[in-house]
Amino acid sequence: MSEVRVINVNVGVFEENNRIADQVRELNKESGTFLVNIMASPGAGKTSVLLRTIAALKDAYRIGVMEADIDATVDAEKMKQAGVRSIQVHTGGECAMDASMTMQAIKEFDAGGLDLLFLENVGNLVCPAEQDTGSNINVEILSVPEGDDKPLKYPLMFQVCQCILVNKTDTRKFFAFDDAAFAQRIHDLNPDAKIIFLSAKTGEGFEKWISWLKEQIERPGTKSGGKE
Repeated sequence: MSEVRVINVNVGVFEENNRIADQVRELNKESGTFLVNIMASPGAGKTSVLLRTIAALKDAYRIGVMEADIDATVDAEKMKQAGVRSIQVHTGGECAMDASMTMQAIKEFDAGGLDLLFLENVGNLVCPAEQDTGSNINVEILSVPEGDDKPLKYPLMFQVCQCILVNKTDTRKFFAFDDAAFAQRIHDLNPDAKIIFLSAKTGEGFEKWISWLKEQIERPGTKSGGKE
């Protein structure tokens, strides 16, 4: 009886993705574009947080948004209505953007003239965390109604993000959310992660978030420095 040949393709697939991700970062470095990968589960408030963030930064930076979804154009239409340059990226059934998709979208979008580019990834706490998109930073948005136990259930997502935004703090009176326990769970996984509590509805916490984001954008060697 002949032996069954087993080929583990996962390493090769991720190696290729990581190679392209490095190319994305190099491309953006050359053009002076800072790429932020926004990840969250459906309903956490990615689009609402983005719209409020862009409103606070639009006078300082040339901003674009790539909206990734399996189907539909709802989020891109919201951005367009708000006067934000955006495109809708359909992932062809894939549950997250990978580096190849990101590279293609950036070229189709002609993002070279932008200072700041947001990728609103597909709503999912698993797949997006597994793929390096070539972003400068990863940001996870969790909402109070989702509960403080998500880092225990989806650890990789919280390990790969530099910043965790806890949205919908205005709903605290309706949902139990232990801030201290949540922070401890995050820092057990990712000691350097920045945790910011905010509300896209009321604006609470946005000053701290915007300040942190500006620090990342303006770090030496990351981008060209804003509108001319």
